[in-house]
This record gives sequence, C-alpha cells and structure tokens, in this order.
Amino acid sequence: MTTFKQALIIVRSDFNGDRLKLLWSLLWALLFMGYMGTLSSMIIQDTLDNGDGKILADIMFMTVIPMLGFTFSRRTMKYLTEDSYTRMLAYMRTLPIPAAVILCKRKLDAVFSTGLNGLIFFGLIYAVSSNLRHELPLPDYLVFTLTWIGVGMIVSGLYIFIEFMASGKAYFLYVMLFTFIYIGTAVLTWLAGGNLMLYSISCSKEWGLLSPLMWGMLLLGILSVQLFSAWTIHRLKSRDLV
Repeated sequence: MTTFKQALIIVRSDFNGDRLKLLWSLLWALLFMGYMGTLSSMIIQDTLDNGDGKILADIMFMTVIPMLGFTFSRRTMKYLTEDSYTRMLAYMRTLPIPAAVILCKRKLDAVFSTGLNGLIFFGLIYAVSSNLRHELPLPDYLVFTLTWIGVGMIVSGLYIFIEFMASGKAYFLYVMLFTFIYIGTAVLTWLAGGNLMLYSISCSKEWGLLSPLMWGMLLLGILSVQLFSAWTIHRLKSRDLV
C-alpha cells in the first residue's frame, strides 16, 4: 500500500471516528475566516475606492494567508499549553506507522484546511467587495485566489516542519517571529511605494490564467512543501519526543 493511501485511510478514520471534530473545525473556520474575510473585504473596498488602507490590506493578507493551512481543532488550540503536536507524534511513534505516512497525513489535513478556509475567506471577500468584483471577473479572481494560495503554500511547508520538530512554546515563538516578518514585509513594500495586494490584482487582471505570478507562486509553494517535507522526515528520525 502506498504512503498516500495509508495517510488517506488515517484521515478518513479520524473523521469517521470523531464527527464532532469535523463539526468543530467547520464552526471555528466559519467564525475565524468569516471574520477575517469580512474585515479584509471592507479594507479592499476602501483601497480600490479611494486608495486608503493599502498597507492594511497587505498586512491583512500577509498575516491571514499563512493560516489557511491551519486546522482549527482542539489540537491546534491546545498546542501551547499541552504541547499537543509532540504528544501526537509520540503516540504515532508507538504504532507501526512510518514517518512518511504521518507527514503525508499532515499534508492532507493542510489541503483540506486550505480548501475550507480559502473558500470561506476568499468567497466572502468577493461577495462583499463590489469594487473587487468590478476589477476582477470571476475567472480572474480565481487567478488572484490561487496566487495567494501559492504564497500560503510557500510558508506551509516551513510551518509543518516546525510543528513536527519544536515544542509547543517554541512553535508559538516561531509563529510570532514570522508574523512580525510578514508585517515588516508589508511595511517595507508600502514605504517603497508598492502594494502586494494591488500588484496581484493587476497581474490577475492583465494575464488571467497565464499569470506568471500565479504560476510562480504555485510552483514555489509546491517546491517549498516538498523540500521541507523531505527535511522533516530526515530530522524526525533523530527527534527526542520525551
């Protein structure tokens, strides 16, 4: 049996064994991503209307997009106080499950979460922001969405690596550090007279499905996930989970 099939069986058993987990994940995604999507849509509306909020739009996207791959479950919420990721790995190590299968399962979880969170976040933005609908017809908005999902994938592999290799407290500190880096990137871009969100809109509108920005972000995202996955499997062999 292939690694993918084994991981898929584990994912199915998780959901079949705990339907409440799926319900809570959906509820938290609706609440958090719904709020972020609505807030982002209002900022984008103002940005496209009168140019206000450019830096806020970039900060919002740069901080929210990396969260698309997060599963809003008890394990996610308790990682700081209970070090739940390390405990999960320690439990998995007692079972005859290869590290590659565990990692593949985590990537499948990320794909599911990105799909759900992305649908809520980007769906609400497009539904609320009439200015954005005017700028981007639905096919071009799909390009815009995939561009930012590619950005999320670039950092997703790194987050998974840290999730598997660090304690809950260290993971929290890394997340805070990355968040400051994202905000700093948005501020520096603004100081240089640019805007990442408006640039991605421009590329999506001009190039459509041939957008080099979209394909570049998606390819970099896939490469990042695969490289960090290989590194994670290598380091997991020597990680002390006690």
